[in-house]
Amino acid sequence: MEIVYGVFLLLGGIALFLFGIRYMSDSLELALGGRLRKFLAVMTGNGLKAVGTGAGITALIQSSGATSILAVGFVNAGLMTLRQALYTMLGANIGTCITAQIIAFNIQDFAPFILFIGFILTMIKKRYTRQIGAVVIGFGLLFMGIRTMGQAVTGLNLDVIIAAFLDRFSSPVVSLLFGVIFTAIIQSSSASIGILQVLALSSAAAGITLDSVLYMVLGMNIGACAPIVLASLSGGRNSRCAALSDVIAKVTGVLIFSILINIFPAVIDGLKSISSHDIARQIANLHLLFNLVSFVVVYPLVRPICRLLERLFPEPDEDDPTEQRMRYISNETLNLRPGLAVTLAKREVVRMGNIAYDNLALAIDCTLKGDRTNYDRVMAVEKTLNFLSHEIIGFLVRLNGKPLGEQESQTVGMMFHVVSDIERIGDHAENIVEYVDVMQRDGSFFSESGLEEMQEMSSTVLAAVALALEVYAKDDFDRLEDVNQLEERVDELQDILGENHLGRLKAGYCNSRSGVIFSDMISDLERCSDHAMNIALAIKGEPTVIIR
Repeated sequence: MEIVYGVFLLLGGIALFLFGIRYMSDSLELALGGRLRKFLAVMTGNGLKAVGTGAGITALIQSSGATSILAVGFVNAGLMTLRQALYTMLGANIGTCITAQIIAFNIQDFAPFILFIGFILTMIKKRYTRQIGAVVIGFGLLFMGIRTMGQAVTGLNLDVIIAAFLDRFSSPVVSLLFGVIFTAIIQSSSASIGILQVLALSSAAAGITLDSVLYMVLGMNIGACAPIVLASLSGGRNSRCAALSDVIAKVTGVLIFSILINIFPAVIDGLKSISSHDIARQIANLHLLFNLVSFVVVYPLVRPICRLLERLFPEPDEDDPTEQRMRYISNETLNLRPGLAVTLAKREVVRMGNIAYDNLALAIDCTLKGDRTNYDRVMAVEKTLNFLSHEIIGFLVRLNGKPLGEQESQTVGMMFHVVSDIERIGDHAENIVEYVDVMQRDGSFFSESGLEEMQEMSSTVLAAVALALEVYAKDDFDRLEDVNQLEERVDELQDILGENHLGRLKAGYCNSRSGVIFSDMISDLERCSDHAMNIALAIKGEPTVIIR
């Protein structure tokens, strides 16, 4: 019975440890909300800055997988280049070493006190303080798991079993593969290395040495690619290239590091001498040294690796706007971290907006030229916009049910409004292109002066829509007033064109049928500019009135 209890205690300790790491990481990401993603997007302009950003964020949220998955998502969304993502992931590999270093301090006896502090913080009414309390609870659970695992290993006297296990896996290749597979299963190199540290600390008689687990630790670093590869499967070509680049970087690092330590065995001897009686610290230092060496080796190879992948997997042709499909989100995207899913959803909304803009421009061109050549294309794209509106709204409803931070919830809420505004712009484009049919059937046309005025108003409206989409995509508060000025200019033109149009009708320059179309098109264009203003104002988180 004691053996059964000991096994349950060990499994429970592992579960607490894994849950603690995940809960701490998720709570930190939730507390930081959109700030984390914005920081990552802004601070990855060059190689070293991207490496530092990746390392810093990972040290903060204690998950290289979370940072790397964010980078992969940004590549998929076009917010980060492949090179920037790989630089960031190199930094994340360094940042994740902090977990092993913390575990090596052997402070698990303070776990109950840490949990108590976290609980007190969660009782405070302030939202941000409660979220920080959740982070502290995750930290306490992590060490409570370590403490429980240690008790189980000691109680079960697993020294003989562990020694036999290490003897069976003494081959470098087998040990490496075990590390890869074990980490791929639990989806975290921090967790797998942490478990290894606990076993080493609690089984002194097993004779665990740094040499016996060396290649296992290297394999665990490769296995850390598993969650990144899985996350990339729900994305497009860019995200898959980013995940593959991380795999190539890790494998390259392991190969070079293995060669170096065989040529210079004194390196491992040096690690052992630094903390000769602390195997957990030796493992942590090995983990850190490997990732530093891997960084030095792979950093100059980032550009060649990215060029190779770009040649092997060339960019596909531009999206066909008549093809009814989503590019950045899918049902699988909901399985990603909610913050990343919000980023990808917004990218899909912006894509829909760009399609609506192009269709509006094409519809206007058809009508002003009296050319029906692209009529069917405008109608086909309008069906795509209706499809995107339906699918994105459905995705947002499901996303809204996920645990989102305050800012993320606000962003998702405003996306509902933005999608509706974009869909209405598409409807107005459909109205505008239909006028060309009526004019050709009736033999009506705009006067020369009316055509010039309509071209001016159309250009202003298109400029407003394009700028509004850019403001929304970039959260560019500085250019909100520019959109407002364009919208006000459209309102002025509506009045001016209306008065001039009445004058032409009275003078007999226009027939009544073309006059009705002229008035209706002015109205369609003015409403498009209203929707553009709504889209731009969405970044302020203010609900807007949908103009029909």
